[in-house]
Amino acid sequence: MRFVALLLFCLSLSAFAAQPPDSARGGYALVIHGGAGTLQQKDLSKEALDAIRTDIGRALDAGDAVLCDGGSSLDAINAALVVMEDSPQFNAGRGAVFNAEGVNEMDASIMDGRDQRAGAVAGVHRVKNPIKLARAVMEKSRHVMLAGDGAEMFAKQQGIELVDPSYFRTESRWEALQRAKAAEQPGANVVPDKGKHFGTVGAVALDRDGHIAAATSTGGMTNKRWGRIGDSPIIGAGTWADDRCGVSATGWGEYFIRLGITHDICARVRYAGQSLQAAADEVIHKRLPEAGGNGGIIAIDRAGQVVASFNTANMVRAWIDKDGSRHIAMFEEELAAK
Repeated sequence: MRFVALLLFCLSLSAFAAQPPDSARGGYALVIHGGAGTLQQKDLSKEALDAIRTDIGRALDAGDAVLCDGGSSLDAINAALVVMEDSPQFNAGRGAVFNAEGVNEMDASIMDGRDQRAGAVAGVHRVKNPIKLARAVMEKSRHVMLAGDGAEMFAKQQGIELVDPSYFRTESRWEALQRAKAAEQPGANVVPDKGKHFGTVGAVALDRDGHIAAATSTGGMTNKRWGRIGDSPIIGAGTWADDRCGVSATGWGEYFIRLGITHDICARVRYAGQSLQAAADEVIHKRLPEAGGNGGIIAIDRAGQVVASFNTANMVRAWIDKDGSRHIAMFEEELAAK
């Protein structure tokens, strides 16, 4: 009887020891963003701020859970972005903005820094989670980017969930489209709409095996025309990952495409020997505005340094440092740790 009791006691100690203490959380890093924009803190109600912080916190938790369990950077960024695509608070998936025809048109990309495989989708209308389809393009096809109806046909073949387009309709996004259309009318005296628009979402992670991955997902620009595609699905513009550096971007996409922003930052780290912070700041605070663009990036290097750099009024972001500390911030003046 004593032997049985001792055995049970030892087994209980083993089970307890298998759970890593808070001090053991770390050895990996994760950063996510919910877009950069022109909104000031005074433009948002407490309820709106709380909703955004809650959902980006949930996304951070989803990615953290994967990494803490020894999962891959790819799985972590995928988990985080699915949460954000399912939230109406962000311009991606469920919360995507409307184009000029009143349709939600979504783009996404993902890149694995280990071997620089990449996948992307553009102009999809019925894919519940575009980031899942981008990953399927990377892992299940010979291609890097699929667009429109062809991308959705591939999604169906791969068992990626498709939904009725009405799933993506939110009243705040629909009202934003109406204001944008009204502002286009001759003689219109409409105040520019700052809107409750927090743009593109993205994630970058470094896992415990030292591998970096990055991903980006978006609904694009309100009132966009002619099948416009921005930087989010463009490898090297909206997303980049290699064995030294991973970056996800948000902002005025045309400039990020023209300047190859995400690749430029990682190239400066690799070839010029710049620190990740210096490379990001030079590109975002000098090169991008000199060209006429605005926006921001999140990034991680292979040492686990987490960087956020933006030249707009805000960039919604959350991160877990390599020491396991957790942070959420929205505005430049915030150090906002949680």
